[in-house]
Amino acid sequence: MEPEYLEKLNRQQRAAVEYGVKDGVAKPAGPLLIIAGAGTGKTHTLAYRVAHLLASGADMNRVLLLTFTRNAAKQLIRRSAAIVRDALNVDVAELPYAGTFHAVGAQLLKEFAEQVGLQPNFTIRDRSDAADMMDMVRHKLGFSASEVHFPDKNVCLAIYSYKINSCQSVERVLSTKFKGCRKWRSKLKRLFKAYRVSKREQNVLDYDDLLLYWARMLRKPEIAKQLQDRFQYVLVDEYQDTNRLQSKILLRLKPDGRGVTVVGDDAQAIYSFRAATVRNILGFPDQFSPKARIIKIEENYRSTGPILDACNGVINLSRQAYSKKLWSKRASKIKPCLITVQNEADQARYITDEILRAKEEGVPFSSQAVLMRASHHSLKLEIELGRRNIPFVKWGGIKFLEAAHIKDVLSVLRWCENPSDEIAGFRVLKLLPGVGPGIAARVLKQLKQWPGALHIDRVDAPNGAAENWPAFVKVLAALRTPEWPSEVPEIIKWYLPLMKHDNADLRAADLDQLSLIAGTYQSREKFLMEVTLEPPEATVGPRKNARPDDDDHLVLSTIHSAKGQEWSRVTILNAVNGAIPSTKATNADDVEEERRLLYVAMTRAKDILELIIPHRFLSYRDNSPIVDLFSSPTRFIPASLNRYFKRKTAGGFNGPHGGSKKLIASARSGY
Repeated sequence: MEPEYLEKLNRQQRAAVEYGVKDGVAKPAGPLLIIAGAGTGKTHTLAYRVAHLLASGADMNRVLLLTFTRNAAKQLIRRSAAIVRDALNVDVAELPYAGTFHAVGAQLLKEFAEQVGLQPNFTIRDRSDAADMMDMVRHKLGFSASEVHFPDKNVCLAIYSYKINSCQSVERVLSTKFKGCRKWRSKLKRLFKAYRVSKREQNVLDYDDLLLYWARMLRKPEIAKQLQDRFQYVLVDEYQDTNRLQSKILLRLKPDGRGVTVVGDDAQAIYSFRAATVRNILGFPDQFSPKARIIKIEENYRSTGPILDACNGVINLSRQAYSKKLWSKRASKIKPCLITVQNEADQARYITDEILRAKEEGVPFSSQAVLMRASHHSLKLEIELGRRNIPFVKWGGIKFLEAAHIKDVLSVLRWCENPSDEIAGFRVLKLLPGVGPGIAARVLKQLKQWPGALHIDRVDAPNGAAENWPAFVKVLAALRTPEWPSEVPEIIKWYLPLMKHDNADLRAADLDQLSLIAGTYQSREKFLMEVTLEPPEATVGPRKNARPDDDDHLVLSTIHSAKGQEWSRVTILNAVNGAIPSTKATNADDVEEERRLLYVAMTRAKDILELIIPHRFLSYRDNSPIVDLFSSPTRFIPASLNRYFKRKTAGGFNGPHGGSKKLIASARSGY
């Protein structure tokens, strides 16, 4: 008999779920590529595939599930476990190998650390700490004292990270992505070499190392054979967002592709700035012989038919895509609307009017969103929303682990876990009144006499810090024999009187939250690893123009931040050339990614979709307005797609869009 749970799937979903299972028995088959369009139930399908493999005899200890967020992994495991429990009345424990590429990489590196030249107690730096370390090395090499400004720490780290993840040379990265830094090629190569040496000396890894060392592990035949045998099934979510290094890991792990399933949508590949490449998913079938099986899932459960017709029209003009046609049983006579307004002020007024009108008609603020290509595009709208008292939250802001007071406490834990971590130690020492960079550096140098443990009690109290030194020594000495997680409240108790920030009550509440989070982990090592690899999603501080107790608020979001979300009513700002596509799209691949960005934005809408076209548009450089231009509608919606849209004007606009040819040419030259 066929399992009853398979009846809940449509024909395409079921084909993907049942692949490699015959007569109720799972056996690793050739590679499978599932092209799951926007809103087609990708997570649903992948969860059912995991469940069906487990229900058909696959060993959960031999399943590797790779996702792009820990929450995605948890959601997939939770759904799969529920399906198996309902079908077989069997409880499935948590998959031992499931999570982000970086988290699983860290897990495996802990196991094989010594075989790849690492000490097992290595610690992991988050992006901001890695940038601080890059800055320290940059300063030691004397590059910060250059007469001509050398790239700052964040730019240097971005170049290094892009080089690692794209598997390209420094020369190639500088010539294609960071052209303004080409003059520093030789110094950057020296900096990156010194940065790698410093990491080894301090026994620390950054995010990129977790992938780099995993790939290196798989170049060792004995480790590769062990992991190839261990993982019978490998499933990868959001494959369109992988970079070349992640693709290498997958191909080395499963060179013949047997048991491999990758899921994704090439039309939603929008992260090239992180070194992700759409070519991974476009070229996936040809990586194997015989080629991978392709199953497309095209029934959309989110949007109405007219919205999908417009979305299909936009993306099918792409030259880089699997052919697909999203469709829906959700009938509607309401087409997406292109609204022309005079300028960005009229755009803001029109949007707020429509938001309030929709609210009066029963659409909550929380079911509405305004999406934009760049964060600064919403400045006029934010002012208008505030004037009209419309609560909103703008996604972004200071992330939880990026807040100074959170990083201060985590640095204490990191330093105690790994006494060689100079960046953590430097930050902690400078918390003490009377201790500046010079004194902190001298203390760190003195501590090197006693490697392997943090013997701060053997260091003489620095001048100017004598009053606070005994309590400091007492706290660190206690942490040498940790009593997890009770040590976290003790650190916070010591830290609060030293905190150099305003809004002390809010900061203390954040630290209480950190203590609660720590209590959910089994050990300090596990907490530091996982909280760095997958930070809490909360942000620090109140939401913008929204009361903390108010759940009904409008969402303002960049398109990148909106991926994976949906709303009943979606408005897209500035659907004009110069915004979508961005002026920074300088080659064919960049332009195609901009097209995919518009597609992602449009497919967020369930019922109503509006794209606003201001007749005049402020051109920006480095997030600052430079000139007010006559605009032209986005090239991604040419006249050939007119049948999919309704057009109208608003805000008193009654002129021909874009002005004369001369004005349009002038506008384009200004971008």
